[in-house]
Amino acid sequence: MTQALPKLLTFNEFIEWYPNDAKRYELHKGVIVEMPPPTGAHEKVVGFI
Repeated sequence: MTQALPKLLTFNEFIEWYPNDAKRYELHKGVIVEMPPPTGAHEKVVGFI
């Protein structure tokens, strides 16, 4: 069985795709990655900012 490789996105395509769903996403080497919410010390920094 062969598997098609996912299409890698450019930054502009990523920005156009980015949903308004309160989740955080990053573009890593052309692949969209959903980021977990901050925890512990990171959450304190996010709250401070």
